[in-house]
Amino acid sequence: MFSLFKKFKEGLTKTVAAIAAKTHGLFGGRKIDAASLDELEEALYTADFGVETTTEILDEIKAAYRRDPSLQGQQAAAIGATVLTRVLAGSEGRLEEARPAGGGLPKVICLIGVNGSGKTTTTAKLAHKLKGDGQSVLVAACDTFRAAAVEQLRSWADRLKLDLVASRTGADAAAVAFDAWQAAKARGADWLIVDTAGRLHTKSNLMEELAKIRRVLQKNDPSAPQHRWLVVDGSLGSNSIEQARVFHQSFGLTGLIVTKLDGTSRGGAVVGIYRQLKIPIYFIGLGEQPDDLQPFSAENYARAVFGLES
Repeated sequence: MFSLFKKFKEGLTKTVAAIAAKTHGLFGGRKIDAASLDELEEALYTADFGVETTTEILDEIKAAYRRDPSLQGQQAAAIGATVLTRVLAGSEGRLEEARPAGGGLPKVICLIGVNGSGKTTTTAKLAHKLKGDGQSVLVAACDTFRAAAVEQLRSWADRLKLDLVASRTGADAAAVAFDAWQAAKARGADWLIVDTAGRLHTKSNLMEELAKIRRVLQKNDPSAPQHRWLVVDGSLGSNSIEQARVFHQSFGLTGLIVTKLDGTSRGGAVVGIYRQLKIPIYFIGLGEQPDDLQPFSAENYARAVFGLES
């Protein structure tokens, strides 16, 4: 538990530092006053927590301050973390075991998202994570539109010793998905992870390709893909909410992975995305290494953001 919390704290360093800078180290031991509350409000907006969440945090801290004018910054931080954890109740996506005892068909995770979100890299990291948990995984390189996407995934697969089904750039992505599902079944894989294209000539082309991949997978298994996750660049902040909404309307998202939180001071976007869409967050990206893709924990996230210990 401690090592996982440490990952969160290290991965959210830029957000924590930005809040600390704007509040002049409030959570390091300063006493709360009217000026520090104004500083905290600005810091939370800058970190992209949004109006609703910022208001809730400040209202509870102000109420505590009225009850106890000697309230310290560390106590305010604990209140803020409690509010965040409450707001994120139900946000933690948890994967079931892929196969029932005695076997069955592979479960499919389709990863969706615009180019630049870290989707292809996340595909490899997710496969690595599941493999490390003792499950068998096959990866399908279905982003056949973007130049070098297939080679990028192949490079990751070689590095992490992942099973991969791939074709060439420009190949029919749905055909690759079909072949990959057949291979996953033949090899007895627990999971098939499908990396999809992020951008075609128009949005309608992209959505049609995603729909075609889904139809082809359902020829093999009517319940596939069991998971349809959007990979969101956390550094985009609240701008990612509309992106998520569009994909949700078109493809019926079942989960989110929020990436690149280590590279931004706008880590509050996680809260806004969940608050607006109520789609569970399965993993977050806290660094560039394979093990930096971590299962989302609302409590670890909230305590890390406010600079608290585990």
